[in-house]
Amino acid sequence: MIKPHGKSALVNRFNPNKDTSSLNSIVIEDRYINDCEMIGIGAYSPLSGFMTQEETNSVIENMRLPDNTLWPIPITLPVEDNVAKQLKEGQEIVIKSKDNEEIATMEISEIFRLENKTRYCEKVFNTSDINHPGVKVIMNAPNNFLAGKITLLKTPRRKEISESYYLTPEETRIEFEKRGWKTIVAFQTRNPIHRAHEYIQKCAQEFVDGLLIHPIVGETKEDDIPANVRMKCYDVLVNKYYSTKNTMVSVMPAAMRYAGPKEAILHAIIRQNYGCTHFIIGRDHAGVGNYYGTYEAQEALLAVKSQLEITPLPFEHAFFCQKCGNVTSQKTCPHDSSYYIHLSGTQVRKMLSEGQRPPLEFTREEIADILIDWATKKKN
Repeated sequence: MIKPHGKSALVNRFNPNKDTSSLNSIVIEDRYINDCEMIGIGAYSPLSGFMTQEETNSVIENMRLPDNTLWPIPITLPVEDNVAKQLKEGQEIVIKSKDNEEIATMEISEIFRLENKTRYCEKVFNTSDINHPGVKVIMNAPNNFLAGKITLLKTPRRKEISESYYLTPEETRIEFEKRGWKTIVAFQTRNPIHRAHEYIQKCAQEFVDGLLIHPIVGETKEDDIPANVRMKCYDVLVNKYYSTKNTMVSVMPAAMRYAGPKEAILHAIIRQNYGCTHFIIGRDHAGVGNYYGTYEAQEALLAVKSQLEITPLPFEHAFFCQKCGNVTSQKTCPHDSSYYIHLSGTQVRKMLSEGQRPPLEFTREEIADILIDWATKKKN
């Protein structure tokens, strides 16, 4: 089985029986609740807590932890001024969700501020434009950060998604072994799977034992299609059009950061921790708007592949060619681009908002039914 990132064993910070009765508590935003879970279950191995100032600055400037382990994006916990003033280093606290659920405890090792959040954004997102959703989160967040190890008390769940899809890295590794899979390719998604995605996944499936479809179900942009709708699409698609003995669906409970190249590296690290040996990376991975080049994320991941155990699988942009009569790419299609049909997620969301049905060349009929039903109910 492939080694976790940066260590010989997965981090495990889960203890549902820990006594919290004597501890003060703070309430944090959902995206940081997502991070608590990712740390606690070992998906962010080798991290065991939220980053210190030294770790944060090292990641921003060098894309490395202080021990030289590759890590592309800071994992930090910001808190408001009035909260920071009530806390002290060395204190242990309870972290609660906005629903007042106790999610984790934290041993505060440091309370710090960042000198230059603009530089943070420019180094991590390649832009400081406040219209970028990741930049907006960082710039609008308070400039007080809590560092320290966390202990996960419970694994928060979205009620609309079946518990069976929430597998920890330890559990996916066990499942892969049960299935006899030695080589596993992971596919990251925050959208319904369209025909081009299906083409890429099935190409990759030809030379590995299994495919893990691993959608992100933490916080995403407001205009992204909700996780529960996407899960319906994955269920229908896999059960009707995939070999279920070679395909598995599980969810990844992190928040999207839309950091393009840096997030592609983070996503690869996470899937290595989940036990995957290969990772599909397509066009504009984890991108948004026009902030990143079409294959910039691929270039970034391939540049650091020697520091990872997982193998990146870069794919060309796929599309439906009317002349070929199927999904293809510029590597395999000889025809003029006038025959190509390809739609972006943004274009499809716009079509849905206007009550238009995505074409069959873009998505399976059953998926279009689910999306139109969701869009119609949302509009009404």
